[in-house]
Amino acid sequence: MHPIDLIVSKTPFRISLGGGGTDLPFYYEKEEGFVISSAIQKFMYVLVARRVHRNILLSYSKSELCESVEDIKHEIIRECLKSTDLTDHLVVLSHAELGSEYGLGSSGSFTIGLLNSLFRYNQKKITKSELASLACHIQMDVLKQPSGKQDEHIAAFGGLMSFEIKRDGNVIAKPLVISSETKDTLQNNLLFFHTNITRSSAEVLKNQYENSLRDPEVFEHLNKIKDIGLKTKKCFEVGNVDEFGLLMNDHWYEKRKTSEKISNPLIDKQYERAKKLGALGGKIIGAGGGGLFMFYINNDDSKKNVRKEFNTLGMNEVKLPFEEKGSNIILNLSHGSQ
Repeated sequence: MHPIDLIVSKTPFRISLGGGGTDLPFYYEKEEGFVISSAIQKFMYVLVARRVHRNILLSYSKSELCESVEDIKHEIIRECLKSTDLTDHLVVLSHAELGSEYGLGSSGSFTIGLLNSLFRYNQKKITKSELASLACHIQMDVLKQPSGKQDEHIAAFGGLMSFEIKRDGNVIAKPLVISSETKDTLQNNLLFFHTNITRSSAEVLKNQYENSLRDPEVFEHLNKIKDIGLKTKKCFEVGNVDEFGLLMNDHWYEKRKTSEKISNPLIDKQYERAKKLGALGGKIIGAGGGGLFMFYINNDDSKKNVRKEFNTLGMNEVKLPFEEKGSNIILNLSHGSQ
């Protein structure tokens, strides 16, 4: 009998604060990437439990009852089970506080949370870096998904981090050196609104990659985005948070040029309206094309005006406080425990 009965992991989602897009292989394999990310207090929960019956029961947005790992339709679950040599007598359940349409890295958080639960269930140790590397390997190398390195790493590490992505794919993770006052100011001046537009991040990223093959200017835009990310790091370190807002505006205009799917006339109109009402800068979180707007607004009256405007448009505000912890185990029941 397996000594562990049940494991539950809690894994944060993320927001990207700089360098987004430079964590994709087509870029970092040539130029090296650099991103700044923060974990947020929205979470993915993954339960792994021992099942009396030999087959495998899965519950995510759908349900599956499978006789073998090979029968599993959910690609990430199937490959994670293969990587941990768990083949039967299993229940895997997941719950996300926000869906993938928000653009908060839910797929990466799910993969990290599942692997974390599986390793603990298997009574095997794994470091944060190893966890992130394995998750990236499964999504990028095994499943050939058009994703980058950012989501898995911030989900594993938590906090407010910078990630340098080397040409060989290795990632150097460093916590940002930032004062509590600067962090509080940043938190208070970031506002998030749902665009009410859903999109496929895979389609946006695939389009960005295809554009890079035929248009060398895509690399020039991403070079500028990386440079903006490095400048953002310095702004945070010296406490010049308002400058970050202006840099985010520059980032948005560069990002839009890498793919026609990142924005559209409605998103552009909403963005310019927020700026007229006092936002120093902003962007669509994640790949782009929909999901959440993030704006930096340092004036209370401007915040009220933007909230009023977007509320009138039916664009709900979403609160996303920073989160210090990466993926962690919140429940561990061993055989015979009460």
